[in-house]
Amino acid sequence: MASAERQEARRLGQDAEDLACRHLQGLGLVVVARNYRAGRGELDIVCQDGDAVVFVEVKARSSHGFGGAAWAVSPAKRSQVGRAAKRYLVDKGLYGQVPCRFDVVLVDSARMPYGVTHISNAFAVEEV
Repeated sequence: MASAERQEARRLGQDAEDLACRHLQGLGLVVVARNYRAGRGELDIVCQDGDAVVFVEVKARSSHGFGGAAWAVSPAKRSQVGRAAKRYLVDKGLYGQVPCRFDVVLVDSARMPYGVTHISNAFAVEEV
């Protein structure tokens, strides 16, 4: 990927995460971390929803090629997010202490204004 394309992809990703945070806050969730580095993985957004910790994967697509944003959360990606979530919970002293869930926010930048789809409890991870 050329430098200009990488830069555009980073901008799209940042815009999508900003939009996802505003969407989640509008639903009453409290954003507690963004781009949390956990070992070799990263958590896009970590929220508090009552007693639950919510790990949010944000996917943005500028076209519907390759199935759009929903297809980007592969089994391998879910496993990576699960490992990062466990690391987060351990780091914060919360492992085994609080309920957690995994949400996905899909941002379709091909639509104006951007289309946002929030999938609560999008997937389960056995390790957490």
